[in-house]
Amino acid sequence: MDKTWINSKETSSPDYIEGILNFVNFTFEKSAKAGKILCPCRRCANLIWCSKEEVVDHLVEKGFLRNYNWISHEKDSAVVNSSENRNEEEIAFNHDMRGLLQDAFAGVNMEDSIPNEVVDSFNSGREGSNQEPSMCRNDMDGFFNLLKDAGQKLYPNCEENKLVAVVHIIHLKCLNGWSNKSFTQLLEYLSFLLPEGNVLPKSYSETKKIIRSLGLSYEKIHACPNDCMLFWKDKANDDFCYECGASRWIVNTNIEEDSIDCTMKKKKPKAAKILRWFPLIPRLQWLYMSSKTASLMRWHDEEWTKDGLIRHPADSLAWKHFYEKYLDFAVDPQNLRLGLASDGFNPLKSMNATYSTWPVILIPYNLPPWLCMKQPNLILSLLIPGPKSPGNKIDVYMQPLIEELQQLWDAGIETFDAFKGERFHLRAALLWTINDSPARAMLSGWSTRGEKACPCCGYNTKFMWLYHSRKYCYMGHWRWLDRRHRYRHDKKSFDGNKELRMPPGRIFGSEILSHADDHNLLPHNIDMMHTEKNVFDNTYGTITDQDGKTKDNYKARCDLHDMGLRVDLHPKPGSSNNSKLLPKACYQMTAKEKDAFFKVLKDIKFPDEYSCNISRCVQVKQWKIIGLKSYDCHILMEELLPVAI
Repeated sequence: MDKTWINSKETSSPDYIEGILNFVNFTFEKSAKAGKILCPCRRCANLIWCSKEEVVDHLVEKGFLRNYNWISHEKDSAVVNSSENRNEEEIAFNHDMRGLLQDAFAGVNMEDSIPNEVVDSFNSGREGSNQEPSMCRNDMDGFFNLLKDAGQKLYPNCEENKLVAVVHIIHLKCLNGWSNKSFTQLLEYLSFLLPEGNVLPKSYSETKKIIRSLGLSYEKIHACPNDCMLFWKDKANDDFCYECGASRWIVNTNIEEDSIDCTMKKKKPKAAKILRWFPLIPRLQWLYMSSKTASLMRWHDEEWTKDGLIRHPADSLAWKHFYEKYLDFAVDPQNLRLGLASDGFNPLKSMNATYSTWPVILIPYNLPPWLCMKQPNLILSLLIPGPKSPGNKIDVYMQPLIEELQQLWDAGIETFDAFKGERFHLRAALLWTINDSPARAMLSGWSTRGEKACPCCGYNTKFMWLYHSRKYCYMGHWRWLDRRHRYRHDKKSFDGNKELRMPPGRIFGSEILSHADDHNLLPHNIDMMHTEKNVFDNTYGTITDQDGKTKDNYKARCDLHDMGLRVDLHPKPGSSNNSKLLPKACYQMTAKEKDAFFKVLKDIKFPDEYSCNISRCVQVKQWKIIGLKSYDCHILMEELLPVAI
């Protein structure tokens, strides 16, 4: 096919105009999104989405990019210059790199800001011009730096550019968990191996400066060592907590107080606690600015199957209740529905060290169910430092996130939609939290300890204090059974009383706090997999009589004695004066039954994708199961333990 018209200097000639019209018609038929394509003129440089009329005007006025090929607009390979020797993977990778810049700076009108020299360098692969453009936006400085890196060869006559190399190698670091020190050493050695004149960064810090221009960085906020406050905003320059008076800095107790100020002046002090805040707003904007995910953000509205089955949170009562309550928010499918999850974990490799770090993660439920819970789509918002759990003071650390959520709910933020090729006001709502029981208490304010610990029963919780075990137990679980169920009249198997009460009703926000009647239907959720693992551990430890894990111990038997229940299990006098004998319970396995149970688990096999290899966790001789995950406990609890019992 004749393509000589592309490089024609006479942009008003009939051949050039006819070629443009054929190109535009074909391109809009094949690759248009919301009536726009990436304009291939010299100014737009395949970075700006334009309508058909705008593309024609730009190509007539400014001409095509130098050495332009049509791969970016899905033309068949026959029109590609025969001098191209790169394979398909290399072409796709470089195209993705250009798309990366488009996504990072989507929707910015750069037509009058990008010099021809920089654009030509980006598309032809030559080194960028030394001319520094005059910028009116801070984010454009980073864009020009990335353009120059994308046009700068890694070394003379290299096929790859600097930006491709940096992004690729930093991606490998993240995937393989390399330390910063090892990464720097690798860069130094690679720089030594590469030909002279290479521009590969020499350290991790230099690499971060390049990647930082793409956005999605984080901020460090100093915190009181006693979790009282954040040294943030108007208190960013304070040195002492206004609540407890503790110093913001790590103070060497071996140094006299008079010399503390002198020491801090000589050496830069270190903060006692640092909260790492990953701003939420730019990360939510990227979900729409990225051409890969923008179209998926409407799945919950456009492709959701409404057949009464639960496949996605959109099928839940809480989602529908929120839709009815805030119709002005719900009618726009572009608005984000979020969930929040948090739990403590030990980041140290040594399990002997007690350290608890609390990540706060947000889940975008606009995505389809097979994507919204995948790791790449989980958004880390806060990293709360240890070494101890923040407890009820977690709200101190939540301030930056709450402020962002409030802004997203009230006014929203202007965002570019790469799928529609237009700007809109993005709003977001936090529908609920998902936690285990202790973390739920920290976030919701309803304690999961003490007399009224059940969040479902609320003030109707039936509790009893166990004198010997020194803890509360909670009765009345069979209130949820059918009114005619035989267990409601079974006094012997339970606490000695008939249960004729109906289950307590659902607690709404107005019943918890009079000023919070606008709460959602289900603001806080229990992580059922986590809870089921705890229940399994207690059940398994009791029926196998594991030391330290069974709940059927001497103190529990004494409590049964005081309550007058299960006389056959009351402690009996032993052979010696002060010893006590605990009768064997019917639910406890004998040694023979344990051997059979653990041998079956050792030899059991499941279909693919049904469960992990549980047999590797089983120790037959020791009668133990070690290293089970939450889903393994679910399989054992639901499928295997009922058979064994």
